[in-house]
Amino acid sequence: MTAWSEDRAAFIAAARWFAAVARAVDAEGDRPALGEWSVRDLIGHTSRALLTVEAYLAAGAAVPPPVTVTSPAQYYRLAMASLGEPSKVAERGRAAGRDLGTDPAGAVAVIATRVAARIRAAKPGDLVATPVGGMRLADYLSTRTFELTVHTCDLAAALGVPASVPDAAAASGLRLLGDLAVEKGLAATLLLSATGRGPLPAGFTVL
Repeated sequence: MTAWSEDRAAFIAAARWFAAVARAVDAEGDRPALGEWSVRDLIGHTSRALLTVEAYLAAGAAVPPPVTVTSPAQYYRLAMASLGEPSKVAERGRAAGRDLGTDPAGAVAVIATRVAARIRAAKPGDLVATPVGGMRLADYLSTRTFELTVHTCDLAAALGVPASVPDAAAASGLRLLGDLAVEKGLAATLLLSATGRGPLPAGFTVL
């Protein structure tokens, strides 16, 4: 497989897994999930990892942006610096949950199928207009796979179901995790902990 084929397969696997875990929600949408978010809010926030791909591809096709962001790690560095107030981030998640309507799992299934089809038809050089700058889809897509994978793990934990991460999505997420650790000078800390040489510091994050 080419790198693009692998990235595309990882994204589609993550999208399918998210839709499958969302089907386990039933009447548990109000259960606490992550921080201020309920299960419904978390599903809404996670669905944005699908919807932004669709929206940013459409925007990039309408008005092709100059490419100013050239790697997933650079995207995260810029995005984390421009997130804004945590309360606004939390509200966007709640609004996205409300937008899924009375059947969030059904809405997620429809979105996941539609966006997966869009990605199958896309090319790695297609442009996406993100809030932090223009990117090639090949550089942006793994950030969405990462978001889908991490937040589906959050959702599985909230629901008390196994977090059976698809291999392709797990491999993609761990590659990006390593890149982010290198970017922030945290590679040694992560390597030592991952090889059993000591715990991670409290609050450790590569984001």
